[in-house]
Amino acid sequence: MHLIQGSTRGLGLLLDLNWDRAFFGAAIAAALSAGAFVASL
Repeated sequence: MHLIQGSTRGLGLLLDLNWDRAFFGAAIAAALSAGAFVASL
């Protein structure tokens, strides 16, 4: 049980530290998708 709690806490810490990187990746993917949509018109 301690292992599960520790890994969950570690995963939460990892997400807290790197949420901006995930947001940056999602913003790039959204921009590429929007560009492809506009180019297909």
